[in-house]
Amino acid sequence: MLPLESLDFDKLFSKIPDKLERTENLGKVASYIPELYNVNPHKFGIHLITVEGTDYFYGDSQERFSIQSIAKVLSLTMAFNLEGGALWERVGVEPSGNAFNSLSQLEVEHGIPRNPFINAGALLICDVLVSRLKNPKEEFLDFVRKLVGKDDINYSSRIALSEKEHGFRNAAMVNFMKSYENIKNDVDTVLDFYFCLCSIEMTCKELAQSMMYLCSNGINPLNGEEVLSPSRTKRVNAILLLCGFYDEAGEFAFKVGLPGKSGVGGGIVAVLPSKYCVVVWSPRLNEKGNSYRGIKILEFLTSHTRSSIF
Repeated sequence: MLPLESLDFDKLFSKIPDKLERTENLGKVASYIPELYNVNPHKFGIHLITVEGTDYFYGDSQERFSIQSIAKVLSLTMAFNLEGGALWERVGVEPSGNAFNSLSQLEVEHGIPRNPFINAGALLICDVLVSRLKNPKEEFLDFVRKLVGKDDINYSSRIALSEKEHGFRNAAMVNFMKSYENIKNDVDTVLDFYFCLCSIEMTCKELAQSMMYLCSNGINPLNGEEVLSPSRTKRVNAILLLCGFYDEAGEFAFKVGLPGKSGVGGGIVAVLPSKYCVVVWSPRLNEKGNSYRGIKILEFLTSHTRSSIF
């Protein structure tokens, strides 16, 4: 791996327009959540922040979008701090090898989600936070705002309602886990929190800033406060590498070589510990539910700079 000071991000970002010109914008915008289907499929933004605090960006990086499942990284961080190692008694850390909304795997494993990033696992994490926090939605939003250093980060009631109206499979999952006594709270309360969590809107820059603790040994560089211990930060990054892209996690590690997390809003966050955090947004998704151009550009980035973890 090259030292940070030798990574020529100025040169790299100057090549992105040409790379996009030569990269087909394949895939489809998520249609099962109607509010996401209305997003302009031609949008593209990227923002990279180094541990030294230098910003590099291109395109629609200042436009807010629905981060969707990327929010699961932040909810996991919060739950891990509250529960410690006991968390892993209720949710695993293994790759799923199945779609993010698989019910069959949950049945085989008796209501224990394979990892915190598939939908069942994220619903379980929401149940933990509902149990441990007095005002889960307010406290989670405050946590995110503090990471970003902005008070105007919000849930989108419009998107949350759209997800709720079409969230039958998520409702099935949380009820199924409830039957195994792995959900402790009212299922509607857990679902409401989950839909709000996924509806948070951020820009590429804001989202990259919110994840900077993952490349800074658990420290939020904005205020110097510890978000996670170095040991727990290592573990979250490991889960990101193994599970952040559902049944495409191996492909992402193979092509990009960074811990990361995707969302069906078209966003991807990727982390190179001790070096940088980068977020890319392109709404068209491949058949696995991950941003088609997002993965292509991140592969270009790590190949050009020789800055994967491998």
